[in-house]
Amino acid sequence: MKKVNLNSPIKTIGVLTSGGDSPGMNAAIRAVVRASIFYNRRVFGIYHGYKGLINGQIQELFSSDVSDVITRGGTFLRTSRCPEFLEYKGREEARNQLLKNEIDALIVIGGDGSFKGAKKFSNEFGFPIIGIPGTIDNDLFGTDYTIGYDTALNTVVQAVDKIRDTASSHDRLFFVEVMGRDAGFIALRSGIAAGAEEILIPERRTDFRKLKNYLQEEYRVKKSSSIVLVAEGDDSGGALVLANTIQHDFPDFNVRVSILGHVQRGGSPSAFDRVMAGEMGIASVQGLLNGKTNVMVGMKNRKIVFVDFEKSGKHHKKVKQSLLDMVKILNV
Repeated sequence: MKKVNLNSPIKTIGVLTSGGDSPGMNAAIRAVVRASIFYNRRVFGIYHGYKGLINGQIQELFSSDVSDVITRGGTFLRTSRCPEFLEYKGREEARNQLLKNEIDALIVIGGDGSFKGAKKFSNEFGFPIIGIPGTIDNDLFGTDYTIGYDTALNTVVQAVDKIRDTASSHDRLFFVEVMGRDAGFIALRSGIAAGAEEILIPERRTDFRKLKNYLQEEYRVKKSSSIVLVAEGDDSGGALVLANTIQHDFPDFNVRVSILGHVQRGGSPSAFDRVMAGEMGIASVQGLLNGKTNVMVGMKNRKIVFVDFEKSGKHHKKVKQSLLDMVKILNV
């Protein structure tokens, strides 16, 4: 068991979820609560993210409060966007609420925007904060996986498997759109797992000539059905725009569109997400007691690491070329 400074001045820990929800957030909250209690610390749940912090929606949590949350998607602490936290006055009121409730440190579960707010708050008021990466997009630098990503992948694969059944039955070409405004990690990995014939992601410019050539030479001649997986942030404009373009150029094709949307954020978290959330939740408490602050808990090569907020932002992580190569090889 990791050595922890039990003489740490941190006696009370607050935890909140911020930004978009993701499956496994509840498992992370559960781990934070029970690790805090294990180390004889009080723990308070802050409802509705930074907005709830400003408004004082704070309640002490006990082991029994998290006894049945590990199987549930979303976050029982709720989450919300909070423009007020972008202003100094809002952050000052948040600090006052923490002092009022005698909270010595904060754990923030969220993504890039949540961590930017946490970093600014910590720097302004010298307040200890550790972040846990909770986002289905898996777009944070410093961690191989974020909480919710694995569950989202499985949700997409299950949906595409079902779509392929009907596509094959009717000789249809399906354009399936998944989440990913700025990152194509969901589209790429779920597309490979589901056997998609083409995968379009923001990190790679869409080659319309290549796509049309595939449809002309491969789909028309060799296949009775086909799945093209499209990340919502792809430069083609998304599945609807792309499908309309292809239907215009190939009027004889039976083209359909399916946009999976927010179904990807919901559902019971996978075993992988639950275990990782537990590891990160415990590590965040241990990190605070050992004096760490302004860092995100991450997982690199299956080991827990701590990454400065400054280095954990999105857009740093690149897609693996080996995965892009897989798409080419598997679709001959």
